[in-house]
Amino acid sequence: MQQPYEPTGAGPTDPRHRPAEVAHVLVVEDDPTVAEVVCGYLGRSGYTVDRAEDGPTALARAAANRPDLVVLDLMLPGMDGLEVCRRIRGHEPVPVIMLTARGDEDDRILGLEVGADDYVTKPFSPRELMLRVRSVLRRTRPNTPGTPNTPGTEARPLHAAGLTVDPAARRAAKNGVELALTLREFDLLAFFLRHPGRAYSREDLMREVWGWDFGDLSTVTVHVRRLRGKVEDDPARPRLIQTVWGVGYRFDPAERER
Repeated sequence: MQQPYEPTGAGPTDPRHRPAEVAHVLVVEDDPTVAEVVCGYLGRSGYTVDRAEDGPTALARAAANRPDLVVLDLMLPGMDGLEVCRRIRGHEPVPVIMLTARGDEDDRILGLEVGADDYVTKPFSPRELMLRVRSVLRRTRPNTPGTPNTPGTEARPLHAAGLTVDPAARRAAKNGVELALTLREFDLLAFFLRHPGRAYSREDLMREVWGWDFGDLSTVTVHVRRLRGKVEDDPARPRLIQTVWGVGYRFDPAERER
């Protein structure tokens, strides 16, 4: 039977005292020391935490009680984190933060390609992980404890070039057909629709969409490529999300009509 992680001692972070709307995080990590640290920080930050030590157990627990976020180690016994991410994302758009070993750039990019929304490299600071957790949940659950609203976030529906984005419902469509977007893909598309015709560097997009002043810029590159695959008529020859050489990217809805 599934049991949430309980920090030592009773108090406001004890799951028995948390409101029903508090975010539920599933931690998938086979290293008991790392898992204990991550679960402890999440529990003390006010989240309900569940834990799995391998891929099959993670899938079973995610199916039994849908998490609001998965913190997923890449290297797992029985089934690697990439396959776990594929299967979880194949059923529902659950946000995923991947834990990867430092230097495994190819694996990090693969993680982003299969749908991870963010990653943290080991060894990592638990405080950095908590910041990333809050950043993700702030977008998917803006009114839950510990996840303050992003100031100035626009909730009005956006329309351009056959694309429709509803930030309040977090739904997007192309020519009336709903798009299956990850958290960051959705945020990236909404940002482009709000700022058509302007070129943004990858550093700009990292800051404005991810909310970070630092980070691996290949994250932006991978997400732009994935987004093009879902919104462009011909992803190999993109017309909506254009590359501006030496600068970054520009969303040009008028180009689709030419």
